[in-house]
Amino acid sequence: MSLFNQLADVVEWEQYNDETLFWKWTNREIKKGSVLIIRPGQDAIVLYNGKTEGIFRDEGRFDIESQIIPFLSTLKGFKFGFNSGLRAEVLFVNTKELTVKWGTKNAVILPAEGLPGGMPIRAFGTFSCKVADEQILIEKVAGVQNSFTINDVKTRVMSNLDQLLMKWISQEGKDMFHLQSYAQEIAKGIASDLDFEMRKIGIGITDFAVSSVSYPEEVQAMLEKAASQSMIGDIGKYQQVAMADALSSGGNSAAGSAAATMAGLGAGMAMAQQMAGQMQGTSQTGADPAAAGAAAAVSGTVNFCPNCGQPANGARFCANCGTKLIP
Repeated sequence: MSLFNQLADVVEWEQYNDETLFWKWTNREIKKGSVLIIRPGQDAIVLYNGKTEGIFRDEGRFDIESQIIPFLSTLKGFKFGFNSGLRAEVLFVNTKELTVKWGTKNAVILPAEGLPGGMPIRAFGTFSCKVADEQILIEKVAGVQNSFTINDVKTRVMSNLDQLLMKWISQEGKDMFHLQSYAQEIAKGIASDLDFEMRKIGIGITDFAVSSVSYPEEVQAMLEKAASQSMIGDIGKYQQVAMADALSSGGNSAAGSAAATMAGLGAGMAMAQQMAGQMQGTSQTGADPAAAGAAAAVSGTVNFCPNCGQPANGARFCANCGTKLIP
């Protein structure tokens, strides 16, 4: 037996990979003594004259004559004759769940209040899929194609995605400028619609995610500015944050020194305002005896007793409480 015949006696998915959903072994003759190899994550479907004869899901190495043919629908009595073989096709199906990234090729124009031309956005994310119905896949796709890859699925998904994004983003109540907060809800709706559409060819959408939504640069800059202003809250906090940033970035530089000087001046002004307020409050409510005595001590004169506030009248001791007065 030649090397070619030895290789032709093995029916298997020779270049199996995780990017292909099915691959058809075809245009070869299954000979007596041939074996069928099914790897993990694969199903093998035997087709004869375009009709499904049997589906084999267990992994392993099987003798076609003794272990496969007896289970085929119309070929149970097939016998290998002298120099004759079985002209059949074997469709290998990848049963794994495949995940692929997606992204809008062009901006999707969404209707937006106050924007006559609409709001252009781009979106990115991932989706996962797997073969959901092998028989539909055979009827709709495998009959005319020898393989079907994840890129073929992506092409079909992307042909529907723009309309689905418009449908689920435009739902009533969604804030056009905070779409990311609705990402999960939007993705769930799109996944349901896509799954319904893709099952028409035997493919199920098992997951769909919207990772990010991007706006035009001008809109993005506006959103970032609004976010920073909302974080600051008021002008006083804004000045504090700006001063802190200058101090942390300036170090020993001139900018840092200037920032420190401004911080000192600001603190001094704040203290002066506070003292002025306290003095005004004192003038309205009456003199504080302790404060008056302390002030007199600093100036070198004693007009009132620092203990009880009694007028000193030039005495060395308080006539009311006996406290020694500073001359």
